[in-house]
Amino acid sequence: MAGLVPAIHVFSVSRRKPWMPGTRPGMMPNTQTRHTMTSISDFTRAETEAGRSLFSGEWQFVAAASTPASLPPMRGTEIAFAGRSNVGKSSLINALTGRKSLARISRTPGRTQELIFFTNGEGFNVVDMPGYGYAAAAKSKVAAWTALIDAFLRGRSNLARVYVLVDARHGLKSADDPALDTLGQAAVSHQIILTKCDEVKSSELGARIAGIEAALAKRPAAFPTVIPTSSRNGSGIPELRAAIARLLAERGR
Repeated sequence: MAGLVPAIHVFSVSRRKPWMPGTRPGMMPNTQTRHTMTSISDFTRAETEAGRSLFSGEWQFVAAASTPASLPPMRGTEIAFAGRSNVGKSSLINALTGRKSLARISRTPGRTQELIFFTNGEGFNVVDMPGYGYAAAAKSKVAAWTALIDAFLRGRSNLARVYVLVDARHGLKSADDPALDTLGQAAVSHQIILTKCDEVKSSELGARIAGIEAALAKRPAAFPTVIPTSSRNGSGIPELRAAIARLLAERGR
């Protein structure tokens, strides 16, 4: 795995006591795998409106961090988006916020090599993590990225969840496993979001979601359900907004 950067899967993160996302102290984790697609009916009207309102503000760029020292101060609550290069992270962030160019979209895999922070100005922040599994770099660069992601995952107590984006056309790949391993070892709550679902037949999509959710059942820190989305036609975007609003509400925000 040496020579891959930016790549979450090269990072060794110190272990914390594992905890289960979506649970409160004293509750048993929900380990049942659901094989049905997330729909807007899974959320209350209040959650749907809260999600819409959460992303409707004036989003702004905050900072680009390339070293642990350059990470911005913790303010409010953060969520982060990770995934393989060209999986559609920037497009999804733009779709969520209703902004065409908030997050820079590059046709060059691995071009983004910083943690990019955005805020809605009301205590809610989104972090665009670099794509992994593509770009090559020297060992010194890999070491620098190891330190940065280690500091980010271990040191951000306000990090509510990392959303790992997976291309619906391909499903989980071997390059995703080390990234998911790292998040699990760090006891960071994470959830799979499928992108580009408009390019997959409904029958194939259902089977793909079932396969992914079965794989997630073996990962205690992973949220058990998958949310399918398409930045192109907007499907799944209201559901993802509502899911994030529910997450923040559960954290008391």
